[in-house]
Amino acid sequence: MFKRPKNLRTRNKILERKAGIKPGSLVIPAEAFAPRFFLMSFNEEMFEEVELPTYQDLLHQVQSRPDARHWIDIRGYADQAMLETLMQDFGLHALQMEDVINDYQRPKVEEFGGNRLFIITRMLRWSPDFKTLDDVQLSLFTGPNYVLSLQSDYGDCLNPLRDRIRAGKGIIRQRPPMYIAYAILDVVLDYYFPVMADIGIYIEELEQHVLLQPSKATLAQVLDLKNELVKLRRITWPARDLMNELLRMDENIIPENLKVYFRDAYDHAVQLIDLVDNHREMASSLVELYMSTVSNRMNEIMKVLTIISSIFIPLSFIVGLYGMNFSHQNPETGQVYPHSMPELYQPYSYPILLGLMAILILLQLYFFYRKGWFRSF
Repeated sequence: MFKRPKNLRTRNKILERKAGIKPGSLVIPAEAFAPRFFLMSFNEEMFEEVELPTYQDLLHQVQSRPDARHWIDIRGYADQAMLETLMQDFGLHALQMEDVINDYQRPKVEEFGGNRLFIITRMLRWSPDFKTLDDVQLSLFTGPNYVLSLQSDYGDCLNPLRDRIRAGKGIIRQRPPMYIAYAILDVVLDYYFPVMADIGIYIEELEQHVLLQPSKATLAQVLDLKNELVKLRRITWPARDLMNELLRMDENIIPENLKVYFRDAYDHAVQLIDLVDNHREMASSLVELYMSTVSNRMNEIMKVLTIISSIFIPLSFIVGLYGMNFSHQNPETGQVYPHSMPELYQPYSYPILLGLMAILILLQLYFFYRKGWFRSF
């Protein structure tokens, strides 16, 4: 299970601690996990998997099996002394280790030490509870007989690859460490597709809410989704560039017989970019759909109010007409005589007037019906 991503306030505090310090200085985040050390050692004839208590035990285990290929998996880095020792033992640069513990690096690849690679990628998971993307940085170092992976969290998406190595299926135990690095990157990219599928389902749910029950809360969810898609785009585009850089490496780093696998991973990255752009367009259309739905509902409300007003306008005229009072004064006597309409003295004038008003209402409703004003209700 990935941890929740840090918010902007926490990220700014980390950047403030790093501002102005010497390049390559290791600033361990306060929320970093204690390191755990996992090792897979294998070749065509053997396989060993173990979790070791200390880094020294891990190093001794690797050095004792020079004939094997090793996947050194360190999860958590809340131990600065261990990281400094790791840099010395594996010949890593301080700036590289600084990028490792800085969880906000974009996917990239760097060549160092002749034919060794430093790769950064990002593992993704869609949180169904928070409707957000949880991402964890995964750093890889390749060596002559090992792949070293470092991540800040204990959970990841690499268990399918570990199961393949344990089962010994396929050619993975027969391939060089660079193939293991490819396999790790491929699993990370493959895990993006179910994330994209979950986001697609969420977009469909939002579309139904926008159509049936548009509200400000729904609009806020759509805008939050757009922000998550922007973050996803910032990850997938560099992932494609990462694969492109690997394809252009010299053959002494990545042999030609391995580049066919990296081309396949590159195709996956391109497909992911297409999906991200498609989801972004769908999210943008949801905003337009929300505005259109709200506008249509407002038009329906105004239509109802207009019909009600149209019905009461002639009725108001009638009651206003019969509510008028006139008077005249006798010039000889000075007495004032009130004038009133003659219909007021008829014995059935009141029910007749009510019936006339009812007939007028029915005629108006029939006229509105013939015009089709009720069909959208």
